[in-house]
Amino acid sequence: MKRRGTMGLKDDLRNHEDAPEEEEEDEELVDPHQTIREQCRTSGEAPQLRAKFEQCEERVSSRSKTEETCVEELLDYLHAVDHCTGGSVLSCLK
Repeated sequence: MKRRGTMGLKDDLRNHEDAPEEEEEDEELVDPHQTIREQCRTSGEAPQLRAKFEQCEERVSSRSKTEETCVEELLDYLHAVDHCTGGSVLSCLK
């Protein structure tokens, strides 16, 4: 005999008067910041700064003893990309 008022793990917890919820199709959300960053990496002065950074990396990697780093070149490149994305990303906010 089943007791009233007790719940088990296999009990259906939905209110049977409510219609079952339809599963929504999950749309692939695209982060506008990532899209804009990709565009900015290939436009303006960013490609030239990236090339300069990559040349520096090759030069530093080819040497066994060096104090040179490519931090300045990297920061210049990142600054150019961030500067390009700044205004565009803010316009996408709701």
